Amino acid sequence: MGPLPRTLELFYDVLSPYSWLGFEVLCRYQKLWNVQLRLRPALIAGIMKDSGNKPPAMLPRKGKYLRSDLRLQGEHFQVPIRFPKDFFSVILEKGSVSAMRFLTALSMQRPELLEKVSRELWMRVWSRDEDITEPQSILAAAERAGMSAEDARALLEKTATPQVKNQLMETTEAACRYGAFGLPITVAHVDGQTHMLFGSDRMELLAHLLGEKWMGPVPPALNA
Repeated sequence: MGPLPRTLELFYDVLSPYSWLGFEVLCRYQKLWNVQLRLRPALIAGIMKDSGNKPPAMLPRKGKYLRSDLRLQGEHFQVPIRFPKDFFSVILEKGSVSAMRFLTALSMQRPELLEKVSRELWMRVWSRDEDITEPQSILAAAERAGMSAEDARALLEKTATPQVKNQLMETTEAACRYGAFGLPITVAHVDGQTHMLFGSDRMELLAHLLGEKWMGPVPPALNA
């Protein structure tokens, strides 16, 4: 029997495209690195407020760079990222509270579907320029990810409950306690130590902490 899997917590919000990049890499590597990946839906708006940070696109030069960077990163990570046409409306006005409450409810009730539904919500907002705020949009994402319409509607109803709202708040606060000032963050629990890594571009450093080999964003085993 091999060593017990190390635990990685990925705190993410589907409003964050860099969270999508980190999410896909960790999903690809979790078995290769023998890690237990724990997906933690959190609210990036709450983390930004708590830390005093602001969205990078609020600065014109950063906003211009962001478009170019995400296009190149998407190609490199083999993730189909495309900028929403009305970026500021998506990020600053519509937000992701409803989507993240749904993912929180999913993590509590049907955690085995969390990866697929999260990915489909990212596909909607960051690949197909589709809404993720309206109930029908969230239901469509859940059904496309494999949930039955009945189960998806039942779960959507739970997003209004104090239990789900409080859980999302608690997860967001947990990310803040780890030192988050944005998302994604990966929290690695290795050999009795805890390491917080920010962003999707610290995977080589994560491999070093785990004593594993980094083989790029798409490991060769997936292309075999």
